[in-house]
Formats: sequence, C-alpha cells, structure tokens
Amino acid sequence: MACPICQKPTDATFRPFCSKRCADIDLAKWFTGGYAIPADDPEDAEELENELQRTDLQKPH
Repeated sequence: MACPICQKPTDATFRPFCSKRCADIDLAKWFTGGYAIPADDPEDAEELENELQRTDLQKPH
C-alpha cells in the first residue's frame, strides 16, 4: 500500500501514511476543509446557515 499523500511505501507506525509528516498533512486537510464534499442542495446550505445563527444567538458575549 502506498502513502495517500506522497505515494511512498507505508510505515506500520503511521499507517496508512509513510511518516508523521504525511499524517499531519492529511490531518491539516481535514481541519481546513480540504476533504469537504460540496453540497449543491440549497436546503442544506439554508439549514446550516439557520443553525449557525441559532448557535450564535445562544453564545454569551
């Protein structure tokens, strides 16, 4: 199996990656939304926006 980031052979310690560096690169992609699946459904976007607004109203300032 090859590392999904750099295609080098994997290391059992960092599987499925070859190193901590590649594992961290992958984690950063998750954190920054690099693996997000875009939604074309307007209902999903509207529902998310409404939920974010409700959450903001509940936060103490």
